[in-house]
Amino acid sequence: MKSKFKIFVDCHVFDGSFQGTTTYLKGVYTEMIKNNNFEFFFASNNIEIITEIFGIQSNVKYLQYYSNNKFYRLLIDIPKLIKKYKIDYAHFQYIVPPIKNCKYINTIHDVLFLEYPEYFPLTYRIKNKILFKWSAKKSDIVLTVSEFSKQSIQKHFNIQNIQITPNAVDPVYFERYNKIEIKRQVKLQYDIDNYWLYTSRWEPRKNHHTLLQVFVENNYYKKYSLVFIGDKAIENEKYNDYFSPLSPEIKAKILTLNKVDFLELLLLLRGADLFIYPSFAEGFGIPPLEAVAAGIPTVCSNTTAMASFNCIENNFFDPHSKQDMATVIQKTILEEMDSLKSINLKSNYNWSHSATVLTNQIDKT
Repeated sequence: MKSKFKIFVDCHVFDGSFQGTTTYLKGVYTEMIKNNNFEFFFASNNIEIITEIFGIQSNVKYLQYYSNNKFYRLLIDIPKLIKKYKIDYAHFQYIVPPIKNCKYINTIHDVLFLEYPEYFPLTYRIKNKILFKWSAKKSDIVLTVSEFSKQSIQKHFNIQNIQITPNAVDPVYFERYNKIEIKRQVKLQYDIDNYWLYTSRWEPRKNHHTLLQVFVENNYYKKYSLVFIGDKAIENEKYNDYFSPLSPEIKAKILTLNKVDFLELLLLLRGADLFIYPSFAEGFGIPPLEAVAAGIPTVCSNTTAMASFNCIENNFFDPHSKQDMATVIQKTILEEMDSLKSINLKSNYNWSHSATVLTNQIDKT
């Protein structure tokens, strides 16, 4: 391996709220920066955030983008930085810059808009099929996060050489905590007591509407609040149509949060009485694994990549069935959390494995 490979990482996703793509970069590169054979260049608009996440390291340099505009970033900012710092590899997610001055690493988390087109607008599907396929073809190393996503990308983009760098769970989720103290903090900050939690950005395929229906129609609002965390990506009209006519009493038990930082997210997860993940389709789906790691009773959809989560298999439900979801929720509420699930999860999903896969690919390319 060449001494001191220079790796540029596009970290613009950290300028927004935490989501799957930020979790992925945080996990992989927290491990990668331990390798002193690499010199890392992390770039974003808000370098204070990424400095706080990755810390001050002798082999890490933080670079600031000139503009918030995504087109300027891809067309001008990134090519200039790559050329200036003589980068060997640049790591992107989904879309790469058209001007290529080094080798590209590209993580395509999923192509669900091609597998489940009914959940995505036509313009979104056309635009991203062109951009994602072009970017994948232009990349020297193509990564994804699950066998399900790998097969989907191979099928739709006709690219065979794809490596799997699975999502994993940050060690902080396994840390012990005082549930009573956590609930006290949640009460002070959000004025809620017992609650269910669902963390995911808003899209029709995320199935917020079915969870809301189960929550309301089974009168769970009388004992619990329902907390949604996530930015809106694609409007969910089914949710809006169901939510609008609800009584003020019920609406008061539903809390929607958009911009939530990592510490707030961790606090709300630890304080939850139940975590629900009702998504119709995921390329991976890391939030339910984080919930299990934190010791939170968790129920999850049994579709796509999520069907491989052995630690949750007894708490799977059909996301298309309100009855099945309600039955599994009720069963889980009455059960005690199995601590073995968290132990098994820690051994099966860890970022060091994904970092090793990426390191080996760089060594070969």
